[in-house]
Amino acid sequence: MADLGVVAFVAIATGVLVGSLVQSVVGIGLGLTAAPVITLAAPQLMPGVMLILATTFPLVTLAREREDIDWRGLGWTVVPRVLGTVLGVWVVASVDERGLGIGVGLIVLAATVLTARTVVIPITRGTLSVAGFIGGVTGTASSIGGPPVALLYQHRPPRQIRTTLAVYFLVGSAISLVGLGIAGELRLDQLVVAACLLPVLLLGSLLSGPVRRAVAPSVIRPAVLVVCGTSAVVLLVRSILG
Repeated sequence: MADLGVVAFVAIATGVLVGSLVQSVVGIGLGLTAAPVITLAAPQLMPGVMLILATTFPLVTLAREREDIDWRGLGWTVVPRVLGTVLGVWVVASVDERGLGIGVGLIVLAATVLTARTVVIPITRGTLSVAGFIGGVTGTASSIGGPPVALLYQHRPPRQIRTTLAVYFLVGSAISLVGLGIAGELRLDQLVVAACLLPVLLLGSLLSGPVRRAVAPSVIRPAVLVVCGTSAVVLLVRSILG
């Protein structure tokens, strides 16, 4: 924490706050919003901090609502997620911080563009398996594993999106954490920073209640896309220029 600095921590906490609020409303957003900020402010904390937060936050969501979870669909993502995690662990161990920054930026930018265009992909065993595998790779390497599955479920009822993705994030991020732990890629400073950010997650969840009642997801979604796209571009430029 002493090496992180107050300004960097405040920036990270702000990204986590906004991300947790958005995810509480629309089902996804913590990784898309917070991961670029953490990678910019303290790349040495990635992807461990985000994966710890991504494993913890779904418990808050599921404590509030647990209805309409698509258990059958989730079942087809688990094994491919494990296989993708193996590849993701290799990426973390082999790619330097600059390369990881470029990778995170490209992932966020691609996810933002695809979501903005509202690509309609049918939910089948095949698409679920592919989404699980891709989510395993990107989730382990950059902590952003939600977009592949979120794109599949984006046209389902809001509650099913939130609860199904919550279970996916919980299981998927836990698998990625185990993989990184076995590979020796988790460090104590990542655990400490993540623990300090847990109250921020809870605050974002609490703030989401009034927001969900006052603002329609259709209004929040474009704002999220702008924030994510801008963060991705800034991260890409900084990583490329070194």
